[in-house]
Amino acid sequence: MGVETDVVDIILNGKAVQAQSGTTILQAAAANGVAIPTLCFHRDLSPTGACRMCVVEVARSRTLVASCHTLVTHGMVIETHSAKVLRARKVIMELMMASHPDFCLVCDKANICEMRALSAELGVGVPRFRAKKRFYQIEENPYVIRDLSKCVLCYRCVKACKEVKGANLFSMARRGFEMKVVVDDDAALDKEVCRDCGICISHCPVGALVWRPDRFRKPTDSARTSCRPLVIKG
Repeated sequence: MGVETDVVDIILNGKAVQAQSGTTILQAAAANGVAIPTLCFHRDLSPTGACRMCVVEVARSRTLVASCHTLVTHGMVIETHSAKVLRARKVIMELMMASHPDFCLVCDKANICEMRALSAELGVGVPRFRAKKRFYQIEENPYVIRDLSKCVLCYRCVKACKEVKGANLFSMARRGFEMKVVVDDDAALDKEVCRDCGICISHCPVGALVWRPDRFRKPTDSARTSCRPLVIKG
Protein backbone atom coordinates (compact mmCIF):
# COMPACT_ATOMS: atom_id res chain seq x y z
CA MET A 1 0.00 0.00 0.00
CA GLY A 2 1.17 3.49 -0.81
CA VAL A 3 1.73 6.01 1.93
CA GLU A 4 -0.63 8.96 1.78
CA THR A 5 1.01 12.35 1.57
CA ASP A 6 -0.20 15.88 2.22
CA VAL A 7 1.62 17.26 -0.82
CA VAL A 8 1.65 16.51 -4.52
CA ASP A 9 4.33 17.21 -7.10
CA ILE A 10 3.27 19.39 -10.05
CA ILE A 11 4.91 21.29 -12.88
CA LEU A 12 3.87 24.94 -12.75
CA ASN A 13 4.94 27.08 -15.69
CA GLY A 14 7.85 24.74 -16.39
CA LYS A 15 9.03 24.58 -12.79
CA ALA A 16 8.75 21.56 -10.50
CA VAL A 17 6.96 22.60 -7.30
CA GLN A 18 4.88 21.05 -4.56
CA ALA A 19 1.31 21.85 -3.63
CA GLN A 20 -0.95 20.89 -0.78
CA SER A 21 -3.17 17.95 -1.62
CA GLY A 22 -6.83 18.95 -1.93
CA THR A 23 -6.10 22.53 -2.97
CA THR A 24 -7.16 24.11 -6.23
CA ILE A 25 -4.82 25.15 -9.02
CA LEU A 26 -5.54 28.77 -8.10
CA GLN A 27 -4.50 28.19 -4.49
CA ALA A 28 -1.46 26.15 -5.46
CA ALA A 29 -0.31 28.83 -7.88
CA ALA A 30 -0.72 31.57 -5.25
CA ALA A 31 1.23 29.50 -2.73
CA ASN A 32 4.08 29.32 -5.25
CA GLY A 33 4.06 33.02 -6.04
CA VAL A 34 2.05 32.87 -9.28
CA ALA A 35 -0.95 35.22 -9.52
CA ILE A 36 -3.84 34.07 -11.70
CA PRO A 37 -6.40 36.79 -12.52
CA THR A 38 -9.93 36.30 -11.21
CA LEU A 39 -13.20 38.19 -11.20
CA CYS A 40 -15.95 35.99 -9.76
CA PHE A 41 -13.62 34.37 -7.21
CA HIS A 42 -13.31 35.77 -3.69
CA ARG A 43 -11.27 34.20 -0.91
CA ASP A 44 -14.17 34.45 1.59
CA LEU A 45 -16.59 32.57 -0.68
CA SER A 46 -16.93 29.13 -2.22
CA PRO A 47 -15.71 29.04 -5.85
CA THR A 48 -18.21 29.65 -8.63
CA GLY A 49 -16.35 29.37 -11.93
CA ALA A 50 -18.75 31.81 -13.58
CA CYS A 51 -16.41 34.33 -15.23
CA ARG A 52 -13.78 31.85 -16.60
CA MET A 53 -11.13 34.53 -16.21
CA CYS A 54 -8.94 32.17 -14.19
CA VAL A 55 -8.64 29.53 -16.93
CA VAL A 56 -5.30 27.74 -17.26
CA GLU A 57 -3.82 25.16 -19.57
CA VAL A 58 -3.39 21.65 -18.16
CA ALA A 59 -1.49 19.01 -20.11
CA ARG A 60 -3.69 16.28 -21.64
CA SER A 61 -6.84 18.32 -21.00
CA ARG A 62 -8.86 18.98 -24.15
CA THR A 63 -10.01 22.39 -22.96
CA LEU A 64 -8.78 25.15 -20.68
CA VAL A 65 -9.90 24.59 -17.10
CA ALA A 66 -11.08 27.01 -14.42
CA SER A 67 -8.33 27.10 -11.81
CA CYS A 68 -10.63 28.30 -9.01
CA HIS A 69 -12.35 24.93 -8.61
CA THR A 70 -10.01 22.42 -10.30
CA LEU A 71 -8.00 20.43 -7.75
CA VAL A 72 -4.32 19.71 -8.28
CA THR A 73 -3.27 16.11 -8.84
CA HIS A 74 0.12 14.46 -8.68
CA GLY A 75 2.12 15.04 -11.86
CA MET A 76 -0.19 17.74 -13.19
CA VAL A 77 1.49 20.04 -15.73
CA ILE A 78 0.03 23.55 -15.64
CA GLU A 79 0.60 26.67 -17.71
CA THR A 80 -1.00 29.76 -16.21
CA HIS A 81 0.11 32.39 -18.72
CA SER A 82 0.68 30.58 -22.01
CA ALA A 83 -0.22 32.28 -25.30
CA LYS A 84 -3.37 30.14 -25.51
CA VAL A 85 -4.45 31.14 -22.01
CA LEU A 86 -3.79 34.85 -22.54
CA ARG A 87 -5.75 34.84 -25.80
CA ALA A 88 -8.70 33.19 -24.05
CA ARG A 89 -8.66 35.67 -21.17
CA LYS A 90 -8.58 38.63 -23.54
CA VAL A 91 -11.54 37.28 -25.53
CA ILE A 92 -13.48 36.67 -22.30
CA MET A 93 -12.77 40.22 -21.15
CA GLU A 94 -13.72 41.68 -24.53
CA LEU A 95 -17.03 39.81 -24.48
CA MET A 96 -17.76 41.07 -20.96
CA MET A 97 -16.87 44.64 -21.89
CA ALA A 98 -18.95 44.49 -25.07
CA SER A 99 -22.12 43.99 -23.03
CA HIS A 100 -21.07 46.31 -20.19
CA PRO A 101 -22.30 49.94 -20.17
CA ASP A 102 -19.73 52.59 -21.02
CA PHE A 103 -20.04 54.40 -17.70
CA CYS A 104 -16.47 54.12 -16.42
CA LEU A 105 -15.84 57.87 -16.22
CA VAL A 106 -18.92 58.47 -14.07
CA CYS A 107 -19.04 55.14 -12.23
CA ASP A 108 -18.84 55.30 -8.43
CA LYS A 109 -16.43 52.35 -8.42
CA ALA A 110 -13.92 54.35 -10.48
CA ASN A 111 -10.33 53.10 -10.21
CA ILE A 112 -11.12 50.41 -7.66
CA CYS A 113 -13.27 48.52 -10.16
CA GLU A 114 -11.78 45.03 -10.49
CA MET A 115 -13.03 44.64 -14.05
CA ARG A 116 -11.39 47.90 -15.09
CA ALA A 117 -8.09 46.94 -13.44
CA LEU A 118 -8.14 43.49 -15.01
CA SER A 119 -8.89 44.83 -18.49
CA ALA A 120 -5.87 47.13 -18.16
CA GLU A 121 -3.72 44.21 -17.01
CA LEU A 122 -4.79 42.19 -20.05
CA GLY A 123 -4.29 45.12 -22.40
CA VAL A 124 -7.94 45.22 -23.43
CA GLY A 125 -9.32 48.64 -24.34
CA VAL A 126 -12.16 48.98 -26.84
CA PRO A 127 -13.62 45.49 -27.42
CA ARG A 128 -13.74 44.12 -30.97
CA PHE A 129 -17.19 42.66 -30.44
CA ARG A 130 -20.63 44.20 -30.42
CA ALA A 131 -23.22 42.91 -28.02
CA LYS A 132 -26.61 43.95 -26.77
CA LYS A 133 -26.34 45.86 -23.52
CA ARG A 134 -28.70 45.39 -20.60
CA PHE A 135 -30.16 48.46 -18.93
CA TYR A 136 -32.12 48.41 -15.69
CA GLN A 137 -33.62 51.17 -13.60
CA ILE A 138 -31.33 52.16 -10.73
CA GLU A 139 -32.72 51.08 -7.34
CA GLU A 140 -31.83 52.50 -3.97
CA ASN A 141 -32.75 52.47 -0.32
CA PRO A 142 -31.15 54.43 2.55
CA TYR A 143 -28.09 52.17 2.42
CA VAL A 144 -27.58 50.62 -1.02
CA ILE A 145 -27.65 51.85 -4.61
CA ARG A 146 -28.04 48.99 -7.07
CA ASP A 147 -27.43 49.36 -10.80
CA LEU A 148 -27.92 45.97 -12.44
CA SER A 149 -26.89 47.43 -15.79
CA LYS A 150 -23.31 47.13 -14.49
CA CYS A 151 -23.72 43.65 -13.01
CA VAL A 152 -21.31 41.02 -14.44
CA LEU A 153 -23.22 38.05 -12.96
CA CYS A 154 -20.29 36.96 -10.83
CA TYR A 155 -22.54 35.59 -8.01
CA ARG A 156 -20.38 37.25 -5.36
CA CYS A 157 -23.22 39.29 -3.80
CA VAL A 158 -25.45 36.21 -3.81
CA LYS A 159 -22.86 34.06 -2.07
CA ALA A 160 -21.67 36.77 0.32
CA CYS A 161 -25.21 37.37 1.55
CA LYS A 162 -25.69 33.64 2.09
CA GLU A 163 -22.26 32.38 3.16
CA VAL A 164 -20.91 35.37 5.12
CA LYS A 165 -24.03 37.09 6.43
CA GLY A 166 -26.34 34.06 6.47
CA ALA A 167 -29.25 36.17 5.19
CA ASN A 168 -29.72 34.52 1.77
CA LEU A 169 -31.65 37.49 0.35
CA PHE A 170 -30.24 37.37 -3.18
CA SER A 171 -30.56 34.74 -5.89
CA MET A 172 -30.11 34.38 -9.64
CA ALA A 173 -33.23 34.34 -11.80
CA ARG A 174 -34.01 33.81 -15.48
CA ARG A 175 -31.64 32.46 -18.12
CA GLY A 176 -29.31 33.64 -20.86
CA PHE A 177 -29.36 37.36 -21.64
CA GLU A 178 -32.24 37.89 -19.19
CA MET A 179 -30.34 36.44 -16.20
CA LYS A 180 -30.20 38.84 -13.26
CA VAL A 181 -29.71 39.04 -9.51
CA VAL A 182 -33.03 39.33 -7.70
CA VAL A 183 -34.29 39.87 -4.17
CA ASP A 184 -37.01 37.39 -3.23
CA ASP A 185 -39.27 37.13 -6.31
CA ASP A 186 -37.65 40.14 -7.99
CA ALA A 187 -38.87 42.48 -5.26
CA ALA A 188 -37.75 46.10 -4.97
CA LEU A 189 -34.62 46.77 -2.95
CA ASP A 190 -36.50 48.63 -0.24
CA LYS A 191 -35.39 49.38 3.30
CA GLU A 192 -37.33 46.44 4.73
CA VAL A 193 -35.65 43.91 2.44
CA CYS A 194 -32.00 44.96 2.56
CA ARG A 195 -30.55 46.77 5.55
CA ASP A 196 -27.20 48.33 6.36
CA CYS A 197 -24.81 45.37 6.63
CA GLY A 198 -22.85 46.19 3.43
CA ILE A 199 -21.68 42.61 2.83
CA CYS A 200 -22.94 42.53 -0.76
CA ILE A 201 -21.31 45.89 -1.52
CA SER A 202 -17.91 44.88 -0.15
CA HIS A 203 -17.85 41.81 -2.38
CA CYS A 204 -19.12 43.38 -5.62
CA PRO A 205 -16.17 43.72 -8.06
CA VAL A 206 -17.80 46.42 -10.19
CA GLY A 207 -20.15 49.38 -9.71
CA ALA A 208 -23.38 47.40 -9.54
CA LEU A 209 -23.64 47.86 -5.76
CA VAL A 210 -22.64 51.09 -4.02
CA TRP A 211 -22.85 52.20 -0.38
CA ARG A 212 -25.26 55.13 -0.64
CA PRO A 213 -23.86 57.32 2.19
CA ASP A 214 -20.45 57.20 0.49
CA ARG A 215 -21.66 58.05 -3.01
CA PHE A 216 -19.68 60.82 -4.72
CA ARG A 217 -16.98 60.60 -2.06
CA LYS A 218 -13.37 59.81 -2.89
CA PRO A 219 -13.04 56.02 -3.44
CA THR A 220 -11.12 53.98 -0.89
CA ASP A 221 -9.92 50.41 -0.91
CA SER A 222 -12.51 49.15 1.55
CA ALA A 223 -16.24 49.17 2.11
CA ARG A 224 -18.17 49.85 5.29
CA THR A 225 -19.93 46.89 6.87
CA SER A 226 -21.52 46.24 10.25
CA CYS A 227 -20.17 42.68 10.34
CA ARG A 228 -16.43 43.10 9.79
CA PRO A 229 -14.16 45.05 7.45
CA LEU A 230 -13.78 43.33 4.11
CA VAL A 231 -11.35 44.42 1.42
CA ILE A 232 -13.11 44.81 -1.90
CA LYS A 233 -10.39 43.21 -4.00
CA GLY A 234 -10.78 39.44 -4.26
